[in-house]
Amino acid sequence: MRWTLYVLALAAVGGCDTQAPVVPEVAALSGQPLGTQYEITKISSTLGGSARGTSINNRGWVAGFSNLADNTSRHAVLWRSGALTDLNTLGGANSNVQWPGQNERSMIVGISETAELNPLKESWSCSAFFPSTTLHNCLGFVWEGGGMQALPTLGGYNGFATGVNAQGWIVGWAETPVHDPTCVTPQVLQFRAVVWDAATRTPRELPPLRGDSTSAATAINERGQVVGISGRCDVAVGEFSAQHAVVWNHGIPTNIGSLGGVAWNTPMAINDEGVVVGFSDTTGDEDGTSNFRAFLWTKGSGMKNLGTLPGDQISEAFAINARRQVVGVSCGEVACRPFLWQNGVMADLDSLLVPGFADSLLSARDINDEGTITGDLFDKSTGKKVPFVATPIAKH
Repeated sequence: MRWTLYVLALAAVGGCDTQAPVVPEVAALSGQPLGTQYEITKISSTLGGSARGTSINNRGWVAGFSNLADNTSRHAVLWRSGALTDLNTLGGANSNVQWPGQNERSMIVGISETAELNPLKESWSCSAFFPSTTLHNCLGFVWEGGGMQALPTLGGYNGFATGVNAQGWIVGWAETPVHDPTCVTPQVLQFRAVVWDAATRTPRELPPLRGDSTSAATAINERGQVVGISGRCDVAVGEFSAQHAVVWNHGIPTNIGSLGGVAWNTPMAINDEGVVVGFSDTTGDEDGTSNFRAFLWTKGSGMKNLGTLPGDQISEAFAINARRQVVGVSCGEVACRPFLWQNGVMADLDSLLVPGFADSLLSARDINDEGTITGDLFDKSTGKKVPFVATPIAKH
């Protein structure tokens, strides 16, 4: 079966050569006590359509997206204490905060269409994360102090920003001017992982593994370690663009392995300890069929398959905090369920909620160092998908 669930998460990913030296792996920190339950706060303020929280920082700010009323376009948005701020766009119809792209300094990164049509008619990586394909150029952005600023490319038309650390280093990927023969129509130009300078926003290319043509970066930690993917150009959305999962230390990529597959091997997050989570294909994906499982990787132990919830076929890990708590989704053929993995156990987040919750959780996208989680739920009273904040409380 060829899954279409990749649009939940991904696709194409890089690093920075300014990080501190890698330190030895330390023992895992404990997650929340096993008796912890979660209390749900529903965020009802949207731009008229469905919405999702994809990022929560340690201040409790939630970033993500909200569709407009007709659900044919969406804007990147920020919720502070439930109050909605529209981050707007760079001139096009759509923008989004797709990854956990914010820090504690009020900096938010994401993607936005511009007013310009793409002369090569590329749909680009952004198209997987917008309600419709417009063939407008799409760029990574940084929002701070109330304004959205476009991030420069490597000479091509498109870019994509995913993560930012406390120092203001931003990562993602961007097109070069090179017409890459490993691209599959409609993609034409090569892309490479990028780190944008904290002061000047100048992009610096992060190379793919030897023999690969493209790379892309998905996350950066406070030590400057970057994670992402390396592979061939393909259609610039996952699949064979993600032949290899990599970590960049001092600008040098290292292959961190896979769960046996040759595609969709995608790190999504790295904590300050250097522990990486994401998803990786198992064997049987030679034609690009996605059969991925959530993984957790450490330098000492390699890549561990986190499995799925009972009865499901695939899973994806999206975020990890300082306590090695991991959130993501586990999916069957019909629907996905949010999970929390901690202390070696994957649990359905619904099973950890305070009794009496009436709505249905759909995904868990990010978790902060206090264990607070965001994602989206189905609001039965309105029929909309809206963000939530799940706050851990002691079980009485």
